[in-house]
Amino acid sequence: MAHQATPVRRARLGRSFGPEPTAVSGVVLLLPGGDEISGRRPSPLLATASVRGLGRRLARAGRDEGLVTHVVHYRCRGWNGSEANLARDAAWAADEVVRRYGDVPVCLAGIGMGGRAGLRAGGHEAVNSVLALAPWLPEEDVAASPEPVKQLVGRQVLIVHGTNDGRTDPELSFRLAARAKKANREVCRFEVHTDGHGLSQYRDEVLALAEDFVMGALFGRAVSRPVRDAFAAPPPLGLRMPLASGFGRGRQRRGG
Repeated sequence: MAHQATPVRRARLGRSFGPEPTAVSGVVLLLPGGDEISGRRPSPLLATASVRGLGRRLARAGRDEGLVTHVVHYRCRGWNGSEANLARDAAWAADEVVRRYGDVPVCLAGIGMGGRAGLRAGGHEAVNSVLALAPWLPEEDVAASPEPVKQLVGRQVLIVHGTNDGRTDPELSFRLAARAKKANREVCRFEVHTDGHGLSQYRDEVLALAEDFVMGALFGRAVSRPVRDAFAAPPPLGLRMPLASGFGRGRQRRGG
């Protein structure tokens, strides 16, 4: 009996949120969370569920601009040490965007371990921005190299973290943001006071902030005053910017 080779796992892009525009001028790649170590293939339904609200919000906001939003389905759930599987899949996805849509700007938008993947893969030449929500980052170890930040030079970077996050340490994302800010002025970080890992307590504000940042980064829309201030403020002010309750409501009422 002939030996059957094990199928090679491949990353893939999920279907776009909403109708795909005839002329694509920007792409958001949504990077779901994952595990520190795992060889299991992630559930497509669970992966999509974790980023569905963000994907729908961004797709709706950018429809007239020619925005396409895809979920990246990883080969496996785990980062897996030096393999950095999720970051590799994010870089593959950016390559796939170039193949499908040509030379358009890409935003990597990740949650949890997907936030780390976006930050790590942010150096891809097609990427112009990274949004990291409650990113999982490794504990700092004097024996290991720190998480790299030089790849983020030339990109706009927004990190958002709940101060009561019990799964991913907000202090680690602050320290990474501080190192990244030394190499790249276009880095800011918002703190969502008393919110946890899922950022569910201030979900509407977080989604409004994400929309504000992504539309500005990909299409040059004017961003809100708090985002401008966060980018302009020296550390630590622009890296501990509080996300105000009700953020974005005034802009929505004005139709912006």
